Amino acid sequence: MSQVERSLVLVKPDGYSRGLTGEVLRRIEAKGYKLVALKIVNATEEILSRHYAEHVSKPFYPGLVEFMTSAPVVAVVVEGQRVVEGVRSLMGATDPTVAAPGTIRGDLACAWDTPAILNIVHGSDSPASAEREVAIWFPELASA
Repeated sequence: MSQVERSLVLVKPDGYSRGLTGEVLRRIEAKGYKLVALKIVNATEEILSRHYAEHVSKPFYPGLVEFMTSAPVVAVVVEGQRVVEGVRSLMGATDPTVAAPGTIRGDLACAWDTPAILNIVHGSDSPASAEREVAIWFPELASA
């Protein structure tokens, strides 16, 4: 049996504002993953610059920050077997227009023409990213 891992999930401002947090979390729990920490946060530029460090110099970054600070974000630590891979499968493709039906983004996200893609949710893309992201959003859970 593979090792239990953790992933960070963010219900982004578009998901929170549209009242979809419960549906996103329902799908994650229905898959069998455990929610181990959850909070509603007003993301700051400092947190976002750490979270999106690889994107800070890219042209889309200012629009991303504007979007991510436009409304609260729900930050969640999720735990389970192969949870990083499993949550990413549940989320679907980043672009909601091509995300498969049955996925969070395929069923719930909008692809409006904005500075940031309104795709409801973020999930860590690897166990290493998950560890880094959990430490940013939940420093009290950071590995020693």
